[in-house]
Amino acid sequence: MKTVLVASLLAASVIAVPTVAEEFTIERMVASPSINGPTVRGLKVSPDGKRITFLRGKENKRTQLDLWQFDVATGQSSMLIDSNDLLAGTEEVLSEEEKARRERRRIGGQTGIVSYFWSKDSKTLLFPIGGDIYVMPLGGKAKQLTDTPQFETDIKFSPKSSFVSFIRDRELYVVNVSSGTETKLTSGSTKTIANGMAEFVAQEELGRFTGYWWSPDESKIVFEQFDESAVTVKDRYEVQSDGSTTTLEQRYPGAGSTNVSWKLGLVTVLDPSDVTWPTIPGDNRDDYLARVNWSADSQYFVFQQLSRDQLTNDYVIRDRSGAPISTGRGDAGFRDTNDIWINLTKDFRTLKDGRIMLTREGTDGFRHIHFMDATGKMTGQLTTGDWVVSAIKRVDEKAGMVYFSGFKDSPTEHHLYSIPLAGGAIKRITRETGWHTVTVGDGMFVDNFSSPTQPPQVMVRSLQDGSTQAAILENKLDANHPYGAFVDSDVETTFGTIKAEDGSDLYYRMYAPANRTAGKRYPAIMAPYGGPHGQSVRQSWSVGFNNILARNGFVVMVLDNRGTWNRGLKFEGQIKDAMGTVEVTDQVSGTEYLKTLDYIDGDNIGMWGWSYGGYMVLMNMFKEGDVFKAGMSVAPVTDWRLYDTAYTERYLSHPDTEGDVYENSSVFKYVDGFKGDLLLIHGMADDNVFFDNSVKLMATLQNAGKPFELMTYPGKKHGIRGEATRAHLWNLALDFFNRKLK
Repeated sequence: MKTVLVASLLAASVIAVPTVAEEFTIERMVASPSINGPTVRGLKVSPDGKRITFLRGKENKRTQLDLWQFDVATGQSSMLIDSNDLLAGTEEVLSEEEKARRERRRIGGQTGIVSYFWSKDSKTLLFPIGGDIYVMPLGGKAKQLTDTPQFETDIKFSPKSSFVSFIRDRELYVVNVSSGTETKLTSGSTKTIANGMAEFVAQEELGRFTGYWWSPDESKIVFEQFDESAVTVKDRYEVQSDGSTTTLEQRYPGAGSTNVSWKLGLVTVLDPSDVTWPTIPGDNRDDYLARVNWSADSQYFVFQQLSRDQLTNDYVIRDRSGAPISTGRGDAGFRDTNDIWINLTKDFRTLKDGRIMLTREGTDGFRHIHFMDATGKMTGQLTTGDWVVSAIKRVDEKAGMVYFSGFKDSPTEHHLYSIPLAGGAIKRITRETGWHTVTVGDGMFVDNFSSPTQPPQVMVRSLQDGSTQAAILENKLDANHPYGAFVDSDVETTFGTIKAEDGSDLYYRMYAPANRTAGKRYPAIMAPYGGPHGQSVRQSWSVGFNNILARNGFVVMVLDNRGTWNRGLKFEGQIKDAMGTVEVTDQVSGTEYLKTLDYIDGDNIGMWGWSYGGYMVLMNMFKEGDVFKAGMSVAPVTDWRLYDTAYTERYLSHPDTEGDVYENSSVFKYVDGFKGDLLLIHGMADDNVFFDNSVKLMATLQNAGKPFELMTYPGKKHGIRGEATRAHLWNLALDFFNRKLK
């Protein structure tokens, strides 16, 4: 693969690699072993720092995960737990609730050991598999802690590892690790009431996958109780591959409808009868429970109460008994607010001097590190600038240093940085240009790194200067690598920028046939995601369908339009109450740039996208019918009234708000402008973007006399996963673009 890094639109440098003749096919792209080489997820450093653990797919079945370890002292990697030993040759059967949880966490289709936890003393591992809980002492054998017909979910070690907690039948339980005694901590659950669980929109849209939070001293647990009885019941029909149809009743809060009502409980672990219900400010239970965090000394907890319009986020403080803490500024403590929307984060650290460290978007609209005191008063800001902090990774109070990840160098590069706790100069620690996802330990960090020319690798590096101390997974791109046989000159990758109408820089990544024939013009395809909280243009490894298209004679442009992520609220917020506007304008600007290139066939430009990208395909083809000749739309939202409350109302406000926002953002207003060729694809068991979206579009296009092509996938959810299914989908897509654009 040849990569060209473009500065602005002019300068370029080329990295040459050897040429090998073997053809890269779709079947090989989706098959095992992974074409990216061995990849890992779930990286953790054991509390004692002696081991680095991670999940890794089997070579012959990459979706089945085993637990591996890297011994820091010896520098050796080995399998710690083989999931086959636990599954005993049987297929893992998941409950509908667990399937939904994995879909929300974007790990649907993965089996085996999908999560795990270290005990505080680093002597024991905890993990769920097959709906039950297992513990394994290091050097010993895995022991099954529960054996029930029900599924145990949201499993955790308590902070000191004295207990294991979990959810069963919508109630919160703990097991004493020493005695094995199981205790039920909550009661009162019904078909519509749940204790200790996170509701659908919290998981799908707020990034919160739990509904209970341990105090660090293990004496108390704050838990959410939600009641979804007022949430609309939607009959969702899952058409399976064997021809059967399952009707599922799903509580799904569509835009403008009623959300769950919720409250917080505070239970004493050793005395479950001691339950209090802390007061929630205001009478509006339509707000969202966004986050809950305990102070390090267990003396108080803070919950974030996000308004339904998501323009305010209150940090509400309660003491360990659940009583309000007087702040002198009202019950809410600190109120974060802006006129675009609140972007939630997971950063919340209490320091020894009593301050709270968190990240938020201040008056400049860029996410940075701020300080708050224990009463909710903002007391300072540590980082500043027209760039975004992504997360606080470690606070070393003894050394007076804060480590964080972010985008100080470029929106397309992700790096680890440090800054003195007292303020001062920011130092970049990661060295290589590319995308670094880090896990920070004591004096070292684990760097999961990739670049356009380096498949994902995992290295142990120094916190002092970023130098490499050990290689956990080097993943060399050589002749022995799964992609080694395909490292040829067939694809050229370029990065660059174009200007939006408002002068903003729009970053792109382009895939093109290398060794192009002089004078020949190639059809082009735009491949956006384009939606909020989405970023596609990264200096990272990427071998997928865009690579296949380029190898088959197409030029593919991935352009991050206005409204996408990690560029600050002003850049993001241009789609507020205006979805399907600037995104379309910017994608058209991308095609205009393509037409200036002498090797582009400007009369044959298409587009493909998935989810919000699928919506982008429809809006671009319907609003700019003279620009886009063909498009493939996968799992698109077509009418935002059909999507959920938390996501849709964040960007488009409530449907009852005055104006035509929802009509203007729906694809149906623009159907008359559709002139080209459309391939519509949807999974028939999609529980995120319901199949209803495509059904409504089918009927509308048919009634308007607009021809289109259709493919549905029985039993498949939003990700349409599975090697055979993905091979079928991508072959269908390639055939479509070959027929329509060549």
